[in-house]
Amino acid sequence: MKFKNILFILAVSTVIFSCSKDNDKEVFDAAKQSLEDDVILIKYLQTHYLNETDGGIWTIKNGETPLMDQVEVQNITKNDIAYKLYFLRQSEGVSISPTRVDSVLTTYTGMLLDSTVFDSRSSMIWMPLSGVIDGWSYGFTNFKGGTKVLNADESFYYENAGKGILFIPSGLAYGNIGQSVIPSNSPLVFQITLNDVNIADHDNDGVLSKLEFPIGSDDYKTFDTDGDGIPNYLDTDDDGDGKLTRDEDTNNKVMY
Repeated sequence: MKFKNILFILAVSTVIFSCSKDNDKEVFDAAKQSLEDDVILIKYLQTHYLNETDGGIWTIKNGETPLMDQVEVQNITKNDIAYKLYFLRQSEGVSISPTRVDSVLTTYTGMLLDSTVFDSRSSMIWMPLSGVIDGWSYGFTNFKGGTKVLNADESFYYENAGKGILFIPSGLAYGNIGQSVIPSNSPLVFQITLNDVNIADHDNDGVLSKLEFPIGSDDYKTFDTDGDGIPNYLDTDDDGDGKLTRDEDTNNKVMY
């Protein structure tokens, strides 16, 4: 009996110790980090310029035009926290812009603010904006695709593609979780091209994914008409009536 009591006391002590240790952990303040990131990004934009000769981003030394004078700002709210994503449009593109649920055919280079390249893609790749960092899914919407040109051998390339740079706060990237060579709370820089856009219908229900959540909203990951835990853009039966959406008359329905 005494042995059992000792085990019980040890177990309770362990729980108390664990809880106490957890309470000592500082709660991450995402709102504060957003403000700090913005200060860091503004300083970076004020002290760096785009070298038109080599396409690189360099520190200002001879009065070059700072990036701050060239960028635009995209104000974004995520989990009730305000973020500022800065972007520079070198070329807008000529076709259509993607929404946050579409896919893009892109090449890119990702860098830290100290110019460390952590990822780069020189050959074109399709990327679903629903499966990447928020800085991408928001940032790419500011550009348009190019014009596809077919060669005689059926190879192809793109003219007048969208091209620019995204300056992304950490809250729209990897936040306070480090990724390989990317430290936690790191704002990121991406030089991107947008060659083409694929308008997505993720659940193949006959309704484009961008129409399956309220217009003007960006809650595509959570908007769930029938409350079955599957967001509309992935749900083949949005209204839960047992009939596939693609088999219903969507012509007379009000899309969101």
